[in-house]
Amino acid sequence: MLARAAMTMAALFSLIGGAFAQEGPPLTPPTPADEATVPQARATTGAPLTRADVEAWLDGFMPYALAAGDIAGAVVVVVKDGEVLAQKGFGYSDIAERKAVDPATTLFRPGSVSKLFTWTAVMQMVEQGKLDLDADVNQYLDFEIPPRDGKPVTLRNIMTHTAGFEEQVKGLMGVDGEPFEPYDVHLKEWVPTRIFAPGTTPAYSNYATSLAGYLVSRVSGQSFDDYIDQHILKPLGMEHSTFRQPLPENLKSLMSKGYARASQPEAKPFEIVGPAPAGSLSASGTDMARFMIAHLNKGAFGTERILQPATAEQMHGTALTLLPRVHRMLLGFYEQNYNGQRIIGHGGDTQWFHSNLHLFLDQNVGLFVSVNSSGKDGSPGHIRNALFEQFADRYFPAPAAEGKVDPKVAAEHAALMVGVYDNSRRMDSSFLSLLNLAGPIKVIANADGTISVPLATNLAGAPTKWREIEPFVWRDVDGKSLLSAQVENGRVVRFSFDGLSPFMVFEPSPGWRSAGWLVPSLVAGLVAILLTVLAWPVSALVRRHYGVPYRLAGEDAKAHRFVRIGSTAALVLFIAWVITITQMMGNLANLASGMNGLLWLLQLLSLVVFIGALAAAAWNAIVVVRSPRKWYAKLWAVVLALSLFVLLWVAFAFNLIAFDVNF
Repeated sequence: MLARAAMTMAALFSLIGGAFAQEGPPLTPPTPADEATVPQARATTGAPLTRADVEAWLDGFMPYALAAGDIAGAVVVVVKDGEVLAQKGFGYSDIAERKAVDPATTLFRPGSVSKLFTWTAVMQMVEQGKLDLDADVNQYLDFEIPPRDGKPVTLRNIMTHTAGFEEQVKGLMGVDGEPFEPYDVHLKEWVPTRIFAPGTTPAYSNYATSLAGYLVSRVSGQSFDDYIDQHILKPLGMEHSTFRQPLPENLKSLMSKGYARASQPEAKPFEIVGPAPAGSLSASGTDMARFMIAHLNKGAFGTERILQPATAEQMHGTALTLLPRVHRMLLGFYEQNYNGQRIIGHGGDTQWFHSNLHLFLDQNVGLFVSVNSSGKDGSPGHIRNALFEQFADRYFPAPAAEGKVDPKVAAEHAALMVGVYDNSRRMDSSFLSLLNLAGPIKVIANADGTISVPLATNLAGAPTKWREIEPFVWRDVDGKSLLSAQVENGRVVRFSFDGLSPFMVFEPSPGWRSAGWLVPSLVAGLVAILLTVLAWPVSALVRRHYGVPYRLAGEDAKAHRFVRIGSTAALVLFIAWVITITQMMGNLANLASGMNGLLWLLQLLSLVVFIGALAAAAWNAIVVVRSPRKWYAKLWAVVLALSLFVLLWVAFAFNLIAFDVNF
């Protein structure tokens, strides 16, 4: 169950998808031919990018993709040179009513693509001199963000996801009709722990983005929703879009339903995104086209302008370089360079809606796609990635980046990469950190000199294989994406790969909490505890059946009884934790304050039960080892004590023993 919860957590992380200097690496603007991130390749002639060709291609791609992925409906929009080139709806926005998706009026939830609107609003305030990208954000706030390593958080840190916050998921999602907390109130209740120094480590943060939205509200004197309405949506004529939750009455009938699967046609309630500036947008495909055109035109849409050209260029071109060759974080956007093209964009997911936005800057082309179902086997992600890559390969083709490393060196580097890693985007100080143990990031060296990261899979669901093309830079054997690592003193410090590298890196797990030894130790320990618990009633029944008297007496009998009671309590409590976390991750509406009472109880019991059980096991081991009992009884008593020690270690290391219900 916990492994399934970890898989859900991996999906949740997509919700609202050289050595460092002490102050962090410099921010440098790339050029369209920046070799660090745009693999230069000989371009070849692609298909003509015309309305007829795009629509015919989409008609061949999307219906099959939706059917294979068990997805109810989708919208795709392509813009070029300031105009809508193609916009198409596929499938249904309402299965029960057989209501087709209308790209002009059907609203989808773009999830974290919403962040681009928040970042645009931030840069409007920067233009006006009301916000400074490099100032301590505390000067704009009515509460305090504590420093990390003596350094404050800046808006530049926030926009590049390097503020250093741990992941926060409490209050992330709710449903229409149930009480929910305004995002600005939620911001002040708990400031997530900053686990990295600012400017050094990308760790995607919905909290930080929501904080940026609050800054816009504070310095503009308007609510965030009002500001977005008046300064972005209205100038762009986005009449079928809003950040407001619940939806305004005039838009409710246009909202697509959300579904788990098309084959499970029960429509889901309208989702409420807790950190609203990070993901609460509802918008039609046509409206998203207007936003893409404005950014491709450096802030202009017709006679309206939402950004000055220099500001738009600053957003699109100021990159944070942390690893060689792979995609980087810009100011709000992230790089998606492909086929030698300079591409920026953003992805976004709610529970039911899944979207991607891509801007081909040098071609003045934009692509937006959104689907309204979670589908099966990760199909929304596969569809979005395939659509983007096949679109780029069709209209802007180029061969994959080439390179070769000596096989012996490649094998040595592959061996160096092997290990267990922590995701920089993680929960660190709460009980949900247990999910880091259940879903570790591993790197595997293959016999052919390639490496695999089971986290990264291809369309068939098999782990991607990466072949080294230059020192510590690998390319997908069957594709064009890159993976790179930072190595210092013969040791891998961090790595990441295209698609995740702008906002997420992987660093070696510290030994004290590494899943490499903790997972097998915990599994073996739980099996030993379970066998002990089961043996207690079984042995009693066997003795009763055969009339064999209970032979233990005195301290031996008492220790035997207490260790069985402690083992049973510890096992039941750990199972209770697993069930609780699984239910919370299975229904994101459970990531709320309503769970506080249960969490307080589990944490209090953990303090008593896990420590008490180990104390009983240690006492029992001492008594048994000193007794004349058989060697195997003595061995088992020691094994049981070690098992309960591992369980207690996990409880401490992953915050099951704590007095805090923030997560």
